[in-house]
Amino acid sequence: MARGLILTTQARATTTSFTTILSVSKPKCKNPLPYRLHLPSRVSSTRFFCCKCSVSQDPIVITEYKQSFSQRMAMAGLKPHHRIAIGVSGGPDSMALCFLTAGWKTDGANANAVGKSDDGFINGILGVIVDHGLREESNEEAHIVSSRVTEMGIRCEIAKCSWLDGKPKQGHLLEEAREKRYEVFQNVCTKHQIEVLLIAHHADDQAELFILRLSRNSGVLGLAGMAFTSQMFSKSTHLYREGSKNKGILIVRPLLHFSKEILYKICQESGQDWVEDPTNQNTVFARNRIRMSLGNLSSYTFQSELQGVISACRRTRAYVDQICNNLINQAVTIVDHGYAIVDLEILNPSKVTDICLSKFVALILQYVSQRNRPIRGSTSKLLLHYIRTVPCKTSFTAAGCYLCPAPRSRGTKILVCCSVDCPLNSKMELSYPFLNGEQKQYFRNELEQIIADGKSYSNRFVPDSSDVHFLDASESVISEAKTLNIISESTYRDILLLKRDEIKHFKLKAEDKVDYKSKNKVESIIASPSELLQPGKACYFMNRFWITWKLSKHVSVGEGTENCVADLGGESQECHSCSCGIGHDKVAEVRRMSESDWLYLAKLSKCPSLDNLQQQKVLSSSTMEQISEKRSLHLENLELSAQKALEVLKSIPVAARRSLPVLVNHQGLLLSIPSIGFKHCPCLMVSCEFKPTVPLGGGHSSFM
Repeated sequence: MARGLILTTQARATTTSFTTILSVSKPKCKNPLPYRLHLPSRVSSTRFFCCKCSVSQDPIVITEYKQSFSQRMAMAGLKPHHRIAIGVSGGPDSMALCFLTAGWKTDGANANAVGKSDDGFINGILGVIVDHGLREESNEEAHIVSSRVTEMGIRCEIAKCSWLDGKPKQGHLLEEAREKRYEVFQNVCTKHQIEVLLIAHHADDQAELFILRLSRNSGVLGLAGMAFTSQMFSKSTHLYREGSKNKGILIVRPLLHFSKEILYKICQESGQDWVEDPTNQNTVFARNRIRMSLGNLSSYTFQSELQGVISACRRTRAYVDQICNNLINQAVTIVDHGYAIVDLEILNPSKVTDICLSKFVALILQYVSQRNRPIRGSTSKLLLHYIRTVPCKTSFTAAGCYLCPAPRSRGTKILVCCSVDCPLNSKMELSYPFLNGEQKQYFRNELEQIIADGKSYSNRFVPDSSDVHFLDASESVISEAKTLNIISESTYRDILLLKRDEIKHFKLKAEDKVDYKSKNKVESIIASPSELLQPGKACYFMNRFWITWKLSKHVSVGEGTENCVADLGGESQECHSCSCGIGHDKVAEVRRMSESDWLYLAKLSKCPSLDNLQQQKVLSSSTMEQISEKRSLHLENLELSAQKALEVLKSIPVAARRSLPVLVNHQGLLLSIPSIGFKHCPCLMVSCEFKPTVPLGGGHSSFM
C-alpha cells in the first residue's frame, strides 16, 4: 500500500434525489456511505481508498440503471461494437461508468457481437488513467486503480503527464491539470485509433458548474453547462495527410442525468471499490466550496428546482445553436484563402434576436481567428451594433479578427479575416501517418456515422421558440426562472446566497493574484512573428494553414533546361541540397504576407532582363557570368509565376492578403506564396491547404 493510503468504510447519508434525473433510495446496507466524506484535517496529499459495502446485488436496480445508460449511449449515436475509451480517475463516478460500459458492451446479444480478446479483455474498450504526477503516491494509486478496472474485463493504460514548463502553481492547479488531462486523453485515443471518449461528469457536476458560472455573470448559454456530446479537435499534423479532415475526438458524457448518489449506489450494488481524493475537500478551489455549500442544501425541492432551471437553460442552448447553424449555412461563405464573407441581406440581422446574433458572430470570429475565447461585455455589444448597421461602411477589429465591408458589395456584405495583430499560434512537428489509407478511411467514416446518428436523434428534441426561455438577455436567468415558476422563492434566495458567497471568494482570490503578480513582476511573452520550417516537416500555421515543402528530387545539376538559378542573398546556386534560396541550413521561415511581398511580385512581373536584374541586385555580377541561354528560361518562369500570382491576389481583398502565409529564406528573400501558387524556383515544391483546427460552428455538440 502506498504511503498515506487509508482504507475507509465511512458512511454516507442518502438524502439526494432529482425529479429531472434518476433518483435513488437509501442504500440497503448497514453502513451506507455518507453524502459528505469528512477527512482528517492533517491529511492533505493522500488519496483514500474506499471499500465496497458487503451487500448482495439488487438485480432489478442494476438492470434499471443499465437500461437508462444504454438509452443515453444510443442517443449519442453509439453502438456496442464501436471502439471507445473511458477517462478513469478511480472515483465512484468513473468506476460506475466503467461498470455500466462493460455491461453495455457484453450483456445479452451484445456479448457475441463484441466478444473478448485472447487475454480476456472486452474488445473495443480502453480505460485511460492519467497520472498527473503531482503527488508522490500518484503512480502507485494509478496502478491500484488499473488493477480494479482490469478486473471488470477492461484493458487499461496509465499515461503520465509531462510538465515541460514545471508543475502548475496552486492557484491554477485544477485548470492546468484539466487541460493536460484532456491533452493526454487525445494522444492516447489517437495512438489506439479510438475516436470516442466517455467522461463521467454527472448531474451534481452540472449543478456546481451552474453556480460557478452564475457567480461569473454567465448568460443562459454558459449556464446550460457541459454538453452531452461535443468534439475535441487535435492540432497534430499527422491527422491532415491525404486530404483527411480533422474529425477530432467525440466526447460523450452519458452520466449527466445520474446524480452522484446514484453512482455511489451503482458501485455498492455492483461490488466495485473506488477512491476518494482529499483534494476535493480543499476550499481553496471554487468547485469544492460550491460542492460543500450545495451539500448543505439537500432538500428535494431545492435540488429538483435547480436541475429544472439547468434543463431550461439547456433547451434554450439547443434552440440557439440550431438557429446559428441555420444562419451560418445560409449567410456565410468561407474562402480557401482563410477569410469569411457574411451576406447581410440574407442574414437580415434586424430580425435575429440579440442572443442568437451574438452567438452567430462569435462562432464566425472564433473560426477565422481559431481562438476559442468567449466574446463578452462591451466588445459583444459593439459587434452587435456593427453587424446590425446596414449597409456596412466602417471597419472593426475584435477577437483577433478584422471586419470591413466586402469589396464591390456596397456594404451589403462583411469581410471577416484574421487581424494582423492576432498573435501567431503554430504547431511544428514531423508529418507522418499513424494509419494506412484504408484504416484511416474506416475510422473516419465510423465517427461520421456516429455523429450523424446522434444528430438525427437530438434534432427531434430541439424546441421551437415557444418552448424556450431566457432569450431576453436584459433579465437575469434566475429572476426570470422565478417569474416563470421554474423555481420557488426559497430556491431563488438560496441560489442568490450561493452566488453572493462565491463572488466574495472570487474577489478575494483576484486580489491575491494581483498581489502575486506585482511582487513577482510577471511579464507577458510576445509571440514570434515567424516560424522556422525544415523540409519534410509540417507547419500548422496560425492553426489555419497546413504547410509543407521539399526540394524536387528530379532536378539535378547537368540536366540542361531543368537547371535553374535562385538568388541566395547575392550568390547563385544550382538546384541541389542547398538550392532555391533555402540556404545551407535548409530552413525556410513562414510568416504572414506583407506589402513588400506585393511590391516584389510587381517587380518580378515586369519582364526582367538580365541587365535589369543585375542593376536591381536581384542577381549578382558573379551570377551573370554563370547564366547560360538555357538557364534564362528560369527567369521567364519566374516572371510568369509572378504575373499569375498578382492576378490571383487582385481577387483577394487587401485585408485578407495580410494573413496569407509566405515562405522566405534566412535573408528575407521571398521563396513562395503557396496559397496563390507563386514560387521563386521550379524545384521548390510547396503545399498549402486551408484546414482550420476547429470547423465553423465548433463541431458537433448536443445539449439534450
